[in-house]
Amino acid sequence: MKIHPSAIVHPDSVLGEDVEIGPHCIIGAGVTIGARTRLISHVILEGFSEIGEDNLVFPFCSIGTAPQDLKYKGEPTRLALGSRNTIREFVTINRGTQGGHQVTCIGSDNLLMAYAHVAHDCVVGSRVIMANAATLAGHVDVMDGATVGASTGVHQFCRVGKEAFVGGYSVITRDALPYIKTVGDRNSAKTYGINSIGLERKQMPKESIAALQQAYRRLFQDHKRPFEERLAEVRLHGPHTEEVLILLDFMTTAERGFIR
Repeated sequence: MKIHPSAIVHPDSVLGEDVEIGPHCIIGAGVTIGARTRLISHVILEGFSEIGEDNLVFPFCSIGTAPQDLKYKGEPTRLALGSRNTIREFVTINRGTQGGHQVTCIGSDNLLMAYAHVAHDCVVGSRVIMANAATLAGHVDVMDGATVGASTGVHQFCRVGKEAFVGGYSVITRDALPYIKTVGDRNSAKTYGINSIGLERKQMPKESIAALQQAYRRLFQDHKRPFEERLAEVRLHGPHTEEVLILLDFMTTAERGFIR
């Protein structure tokens, strides 16, 4: 381990092999840091935070701090962060609350750009990109491979679906659908087709992308019939690829409604 003399590391924290703690970092009691994770400088880790291996945390991040929830009264809650994440400058991540999951969970291989915020009880998957100043309110789920654009805010209890692309400066107050491009402000937010370029870059087979495009056309571009009728038709006649079934299931389970 490499611990800078100016860093403050609580004796009740647990550090893995080859962890690097840079200048002026503060590591609180109950923090566990996995092997080879590097905190460059001025990073604060608090609470019962479990940090995985091979993470890179840039200066002035606050991770595992108390939730910004007036109902929180100091109960012991947790943050679980996976491995190989890159967390850029001034990112803030809060622990969970007793009224939620009691834990904020973030997976692996994510990029959280400068000033991004993950609030209490959020569940963020793996391979997620949160661009500069993207903000998740409490209890938000962001599924694997999604992108949340710069200065976008996601309302509490909303979901961002698998491989979704949410454009910058959006305000998301309903669920953002998997595999689809969503942009806009509150009730004016709209979908703009399948994120085909992004899915190609992630090496999704062309046949799967074509099936998603076919389903999208049937669901969202035929305005002469009620949406429920179009949804039932796609459920019955397909296409029935794995990705289309994920999309259909996401729409069916949307408690806050979803952006169309």
